[in-house]
Amino acid sequence: MSMDLMIGLFLFVLAAVTAAGYVFVLRPSRNQAGTVPVPTPIALDQLTVNYRELPGAQAAVADIFRLLGEAMPGGEEQANAARHKLIIAGYRWPAAALIFVGIKCATALMLAAAGVWATVTFRPSAEFFQMLVAAVCGAGIGFMLPSRVLDRLAIQRVARLRRGLPAALDLMVLAIEAGQALDAAILETSRGLRGTHPDLATEFTQLQLELRANTTRVEALRNFAERSKDMELRKFANLLIDTDRFGTSLGPALKTHARYLRIRFRQIAQERARKVGVKLIFPVFFLIFPSVILVTLGPAVILIFAQMQHMLE
Repeated sequence: MSMDLMIGLFLFVLAAVTAAGYVFVLRPSRNQAGTVPVPTPIALDQLTVNYRELPGAQAAVADIFRLLGEAMPGGEEQANAARHKLIIAGYRWPAAALIFVGIKCATALMLAAAGVWATVTFRPSAEFFQMLVAAVCGAGIGFMLPSRVLDRLAIQRVARLRRGLPAALDLMVLAIEAGQALDAAILETSRGLRGTHPDLATEFTQLQLELRANTTRVEALRNFAERSKDMELRKFANLLIDTDRFGTSLGPALKTHARYLRIRFRQIAQERARKVGVKLIFPVFFLIFPSVILVTLGPAVILIFAQMQHMLE
């Protein structure tokens, strides 16, 4: 145990000194080096487009993960595979994929070390093969765990985008009926959703920036639908594309689509509510029902056994 504590203390001090040296020495000298000033890119409102804009400690940790992702063999291929999922989850940094690969590597190393430490601590007589198995299992779990967390974050963000779509359609209808063009209506909608639905406001801001960058409206709307891979957002983008192609009135179409979305969400809520009774069968039968039987019949069973013992005596 004393040797384990000494090794853990040494690793902790080494990591702390390395992180402090990077934050206070290496990173300031790198930032103060003579570089050509680059104009600030167009930033989305209330969105960090570069991880270096994060607070100092978070930016330093993200930079460490980025360096770890770059140093890993095959990091670029894994980064390309995870880039689209990161975009769906809302991480649009240019280095977000490499940071994610670095997080996977760091998590794998930490869980592998934790597996070896747990094996040595709780089984002092463990063989090398057992420690190797624990390290491999910990590394595998640690390497897959960030991907599962990212999938969950992406699902939650898509649900937030879908939840704010009816309100966005109402704002667009108000803007279009007030005489604004579609591009201006998209900008006003992003401003109106900034407080209540910031994720959807970010997507509309990205769409408006693509339209300002001389991207065709059809291509920008298709990119808007592809960034989230959600069916309702894809229907909304197809609606805008069809109205622009055929020249139909946009206001009534948006009103009808908003009404359809609210009816659809109400039906989904009713469906989930009706499933609650079926889902409660298992906890009621396996958890609550045995407790009720024990409370109601327990005293009677005890009394019957006591009476039977008196009769047998």
